[in-house]
Amino acid sequence: MDWLIVAPWVLVVLFFVALFAGFIDSIAGGGGLISLPALLAAGVSPAQAIATNKLSSIGGSFSASLYFVRRGVVNLNDQKLNIACTFTGSVIGAILIQHLRADMLRQVLPVLIICIGLYFLLTPRLGESDRARRLNALPYALVGGGCVGFYDGFFGPGAGSFYALAFVTLCGFNLAKATAHAKVLNFTSNFGGLLFFILGGKVVWVLGFVMMAGQFIGARLGARMVLSKGQKIIRPMVVIVSVVMSCKLIYDNHGAEIHQWLSLHL
Repeated sequence: MDWLIVAPWVLVVLFFVALFAGFIDSIAGGGGLISLPALLAAGVSPAQAIATNKLSSIGGSFSASLYFVRRGVVNLNDQKLNIACTFTGSVIGAILIQHLRADMLRQVLPVLIICIGLYFLLTPRLGESDRARRLNALPYALVGGGCVGFYDGFFGPGAGSFYALAFVTLCGFNLAKATAHAKVLNFTSNFGGLLFFILGGKVVWVLGFVMMAGQFIGARLGARMVLSKGQKIIRPMVVIVSVVMSCKLIYDNHGAEIHQWLSLHL
């Protein structure tokens, strides 16, 4: 897509879509469900949309991470091992996805995301306060960083929720603290995956930078709300995003069958 033929109003719409996506993503993850369809609707090819969305997501995850680090919620020195394993996992995932089909993962993912939503819904005291860690140092870095990072590089949707859930269940973090740390690892895996999309020449830079700016602002607003509202806003938002994300993935996988069934029964 030549940026010279993109109407100014399209750029304005994409900016505000990205702002909203960044706001949602910094609280509960799933911002890609908003920004990716917007890119496709703007006429970008699927491969370009995925690559450009990675660039856009960098803005949001960096903005939220920077805010949490400056507020002292996240200590980067304590996260060096997690960051290294996350980056390595995301790079391996990004390389592997170019040679393998992700169809099976696409079928299983809605079930996993629904389980996350139900877990948060049915455990109202989850992440209410810090608890004892279940995994320390390298074991956690390999599971909560490397494995989720691999998934983010390989496929991606819901990675922020997986990071947060890992911090809550395996590190014993409260929900606000887990969300803050999740954004740092989310930025890491986004960056790792983006490198290979850049090498492939798939990024639509102008659209990506416009949406990156929107996500940067939206994520900063969302990050502030995470620290001010904490569990009161994160839990219901995670549940809502999980339901919407699952429905979207199911529709993407079985849209034709759904339309056929409706035409026969309605």
